[in-house]
Amino acid sequence: MNPEYREIRLRQLSRSLAAFEVAKSNPRPQLGWLRAVREALGLTLDRVGKNMHATRQRIKNFEDAEKQDRITLASLRRVAEAMGCELVYAIVPKSGTIAELAEKPAVEEATKRVLAVEHTMSLENQAAGNVDETIAAETKRILQRPRS
Repeated sequence: MNPEYREIRLRQLSRSLAAFEVAKSNPRPQLGWLRAVREALGLTLDRVGKNMHATRQRIKNFEDAEKQDRITLASLRRVAEAMGCELVYAIVPKSGTIAELAEKPAVEEATKRVLAVEHTMSLENQAAGNVDETIAAETKRILQRPRS
């Protein structure tokens, strides 16, 4: 991908994912979001089932499937709508920002390259020093290369 487009896409994703920062630090309720939201709204399995034109057992099955990580997004969306809610989901980095995660392979490659050269130069008593600055510059160069 063109580095300019990649940078634009990273900025867009960073803005979009900012809203999920707080959410990712709050774990899913033990019995799942569907059940937690249904109970918080005071809805019964029967009521949600009627809203969805499904049986109470079907709604219970959806709740159990979510709890066991085997529900589809389509099913989550349908049950959420039956409770007057909307499904919102995102893929977020485990730590740091999306930009930092995207930059990580380039930083690792730059570090490897710079340290190898620095080592060779030091053996010849010609070490340049300022390794951190050199790594930052090499990272920037790597990130500016077009990718396929």
